[in-house]
Amino acid sequence: MDALYTAVATATHGREGRAVTSDGKLDLGLSAPKELGGDGKGTNPEQLFAAGYAACFGSALGVVGRAAKVDVADAAVTAEVVLGKEGEGFGLAVTLRVELPDGIDEETGRKLVEQAHQVCPYSNATRGNIPVELVVE
Repeated sequence: MDALYTAVATATHGREGRAVTSDGKLDLGLSAPKELGGDGKGTNPEQLFAAGYAACFGSALGVVGRAAKVDVADAAVTAEVVLGKEGEGFGLAVTLRVELPDGIDEETGRKLVEQAHQVCPYSNATRGNIPVELVVE
């Protein structure tokens, strides 16, 4: 792979610590959600993953939309990241809900979302590792 960009972040003290990027643009407190026994005052890794995946998938959708000459600029992507028990450890599952602009027919929308799923780096990283469900709204 030819690297185009490298993001660097450091987390300390796990879910009860801080996450900071090397450029200082992200510097936030972490805490486990209340559902996992934490105080829920900070963000958590699943929220960060959801935000990153949603943004990345939206960009991938823009790439395939432009190639198909379909305006998807007003699309919204919501990523739902589930953390659950998996054997002796933990696992993730993702649902990507893609709300397409009015005027895009169902067949075209589904095709664009599936193409974006092939282009998106997050989708490529998770493929075969965790379940990812695509929902076109």
